[in-house]
Amino acid sequence: MTHIAQLKRLGLFDAKVPRYTSYPSAPHFNDRVDEHVFSSWISSLPTGTGISLYVHIPFCRRLCWFCACRTQGIQNDNPITGYISRIEAELAHVVKYLPQGTTLTHLHWGGGTPTILSPDHITRLATSIQTSVPFAPNYTFSVEIDPNELDAPRVNALVRAGMNRASIGVQDFDPEIQSAIGRPQGFGDTKIAIDLLREHGISSINADIVYGLPKQNKRRLTDTVQKLVSLTPERIALYGYAHVPWMARRQNLIDADTLPSPTDRLELFNTAQNLLNWDGYTSVGIDHFALPDDSMSEAVTTRTLRRNFQGYTVDPAVALIGLGASAISQFPQGYAQNASATSKYSAAIDTNSFAIARGHEFSPDDKMRAAIIESLMCNFDVRIDEMVSSHAVTRHDLYQMFARVNQKFEYILDVSESGLSIPHAARPLTRMIAREFDAYQLSTMGHSSAI
Repeated sequence: MTHIAQLKRLGLFDAKVPRYTSYPSAPHFNDRVDEHVFSSWISSLPTGTGISLYVHIPFCRRLCWFCACRTQGIQNDNPITGYISRIEAELAHVVKYLPQGTTLTHLHWGGGTPTILSPDHITRLATSIQTSVPFAPNYTFSVEIDPNELDAPRVNALVRAGMNRASIGVQDFDPEIQSAIGRPQGFGDTKIAIDLLREHGISSINADIVYGLPKQNKRRLTDTVQKLVSLTPERIALYGYAHVPWMARRQNLIDADTLPSPTDRLELFNTAQNLLNWDGYTSVGIDHFALPDDSMSEAVTTRTLRRNFQGYTVDPAVALIGLGASAISQFPQGYAQNASATSKYSAAIDTNSFAIARGHEFSPDDKMRAAIIESLMCNFDVRIDEMVSSHAVTRHDLYQMFARVNQKFEYILDVSESGLSIPHAARPLTRMIAREFDAYQLSTMGHSSAI
């Protein structure tokens, strides 16, 4: 029996499962978490703690067809000024509840297109944040950057504001694929952007590429990976394209008949992974890669890698607070999400309220299962001693859970008295294995392909 045949028999090429950037996944959030619960969670943070802050900028000059993020197209900058005012108001409201001495360990601007902001807007927003919550020592300030929306004045403003990590969206360098996904961005444009960032002292750059795109094949993806590696980003994310046109209607512009098959998707991923490993990048979790001296590679060794709504992270903060439309906050007690529509978010902020629309409060069982799933996604294993020391679960119960999952996957996992481990050959199944520890029903909204 070949390896591919076993993966097929186990359902890899048919399964639709969560990406597990949270547990439970966002479709299971409810309206029982409101602004009063949210404010109480902020107030309960320890004095002098470090927090992480995410700022969602939903605006784009153009809407890429492949994207399923919460974004909106704008023709001019008029909506931006009002939106920044509301971010500032939301932050001021958060600060009322933050304990004394709170600092910022990690700041991330995502989108949308954060670099759609003018230099003046960048300076204004960054100043408001740093005045409200000062940076901690050894902070990280990362910004998602569109090379098509970047110039020297913007980079100058970002660097003056403290940006020390940049995230570049690439997707694929092939012009025909770019045309098929509505994302024109030549290799030259990306190189100019990275060179500009390096010239301004940004020594930590990560880039996102996508496999499973329309008209993509091994040759084209190989060319993209080789071109990207020539730019030596410190980190590379290799995401699988999620074709969910029922959720992101703009994806209906993509010809589904040109998408690679599930088995082709696995071959594409393996091709890119092998190339990146060959060029010296360490595999990090299920879809990230980092140079050996990067902190994310070190986190793999020290088992300090974490996973949140931005994907893999080394941020140690106990809480992530999201600002802006659709932004999600994460606390030890649970999740809270702002209204997704910019209009509803703005209306709530204009009444001097938080814009919390839904969320989820953790039960002890949630916390235990979240820890198992995060460990699987980050370490490809779960250690029983770690679980027993942190959660109300017995060694016997854990072993029984692991044995049941191993049986379902034809005993390809390694299960012992010390815990469960996913062998390298079985790692394409990681999200499916994590799903076996998920106590919630699969969402009727659907999820992305397991591969």
